[in-house]
Amino acid sequence: MVALLSGWILLPSCNKEKPTKAIITIVDEDGAIVPEAYVKLYANPTYPLGDPSRLTQEMMTGSDGTAEFDYTSFYEQGQAGFAVLDIVSFKDSAVGEGIIKIVEEETNEETVTLVPVTP
Repeated sequence: MVALLSGWILLPSCNKEKPTKAIITIVDEDGAIVPEAYVKLYANPTYPLGDPSRLTQEMMTGSDGTAEFDYTSFYEQGQAGFAVLDIVSFKDSAVGEGIIKIVEEETNEETVTLVPVTP
């Protein structure tokens, strides 16, 4: 009986929340990685519920052309679905856009290609 009770007490700790992350890779038209590019993730809902700006995050890519965003603290276990976010990126006179579906408790990845802006 004691073993059963102690197992029941420890059971909730087995359901630990996994990280919810988005990794964005920025490449140029030739497929080469682009270090030090600006990347922004943001919600752009048609019918906003609550404050969509709370999901906005921005950073520069590292030397490997990636930017890693952590949304773990925004997700609550039991929540159905998480978010679809827009991506905008630029470096010098090149710009790129995309979209990423953030699946809770997973590492979500997307690649955005920068293209030169023509006058």
